[in-house]
Amino acid sequence: MSEMPVYALSDWGTTRFRLWLVDGSGNVLGEKRADDGLDVSRVKGFASVLEGHLASLGAPSNLPVAICGMAGSRQGWVEANYVQVPADLNAILVGAVKLPHMARDVRIIPGLCQSGDGPNVMRGEETQLLGAILDRKLSNGIIAMPGTHSKWVTLEEGRAKSFGTYMTGELYALVSQQSILRHSIQDAADLASPDHPEFVAALKSMLAGGSLLGQLFGIRAAMLLNDLKPEGAASRLSGLLIGAEIAGEKSLLNNRLVLVASGAMAALYGKAFDIAGLDFDLVDADEAVRKGLFVAASSIWPAAKGTSI
Repeated sequence: MSEMPVYALSDWGTTRFRLWLVDGSGNVLGEKRADDGLDVSRVKGFASVLEGHLASLGAPSNLPVAICGMAGSRQGWVEANYVQVPADLNAILVGAVKLPHMARDVRIIPGLCQSGDGPNVMRGEETQLLGAILDRKLSNGIIAMPGTHSKWVTLEEGRAKSFGTYMTGELYALVSQQSILRHSIQDAADLASPDHPEFVAALKSMLAGGSLLGQLFGIRAAMLLNDLKPEGAASRLSGLLIGAEIAGEKSLLNNRLVLVASGAMAALYGKAFDIAGLDFDLVDADEAVRKGLFVAASSIWPAAKGTSI
């Protein structure tokens, strides 16, 4: 490593672990990705997992670490309490929790919560949200962050006003791997395509007010009677779930819409938004969470930072 890093940034989720070493301008000097998510790290030990990955990147022993995600949940390393919305996202930076009994300075960023009639919580996405707002210099709009638990956030005057959660990704995994539809999708769960006619047809059906529960079994029937192939089945399931998600939020889409996604997720949701007639800006999800983490680290340890992003 030719340059010395000033921060380590980690997005620590339920199943995945991501770590970046960055310089004072936020440039990535080293990166590590692993399947050391929440469940695995509880067994291995959170400190051991973190220090092991830091060592593999040659990180200095005194390098500070900013973490977001499920490592700060009740089942995680140390619980970082939620910040109530409506909230200025800078409030999450003030609430970062310092890990005890660590030789280096390690902080976990709190999530956001919503009380009242529509209780909701998010962890990790709040940092991605902060990065997306900075990336697009947003003050008002709707920010969609698809994933295992997709988040739709209403931003008003630079503050997170409210948000909703859709278990789209988790339902896709459960239905494709554990329900009767697993026989139709088989090993093609990762082959859902935004360009497949089945994706488009299923999406349009949901946007037109179709019944999700009434159409799921049709995937199985189409495989038995119409020779629907596994890739088509996976695409149809994806279209139904994503279409139902968008249909549930469409009434809110009267402001600027920003999609925070990358890879296959960006392709699927981008095509879905196009079909729905929704104009949107795309922000790379990896870059957004990294930028949000860098802003958090710069706020916590300002003396270490050189120039801003």
